Amino acid sequence: MKAAQKRAQAKVEYNAFLAECPSRQLLDRISDKWVVLILCALGGGNGSGQPGAAHADTPKAMRYSEISRLLAGVSQKMLTQTLRSLEHDGLLTRTVTPTVPVTVSYELTDLGLSLHHMTRGLRNWAQTHMAEVLAHREHYDARTS
Repeated sequence: MKAAQKRAQAKVEYNAFLAECPSRQLLDRISDKWVVLILCALGGGNGSGQPGAAHADTPKAMRYSEISRLLAGVSQKMLTQTLRSLEHDGLLTRTVTPTVPVTVSYELTDLGLSLHHMTRGLRNWAQTHMAEVLAHREHYDARTS
């Protein structure tokens, strides 16, 4: 059996409910909050909190420092690790431009852009429904105290 045939057969057999399935590892990675936010940022997320903003769907290359400023609370170590893992998985490209100082930018690949479309929906859902979730938390806490 050729390698392409083996990959095609494995693709049919992927099942994230099985502990040893590589799709579970991928699901674990892409469900990380920093991955979601990085994909949203590179996909054109402006951090304004306004779902459906006019320029929210325009993917763009960003420098490390731009991503770091946009993602409040991310540590340098976590951002670096997450960007490397996304590059490893083929979801973004890292471009080094030999300037003084060296310029490094990150941009979504087509694969990353396809995932961004789903993560953007998660981000928008969280922002839209946060007040309702907070109300449910208060109700739950009042009941269980």
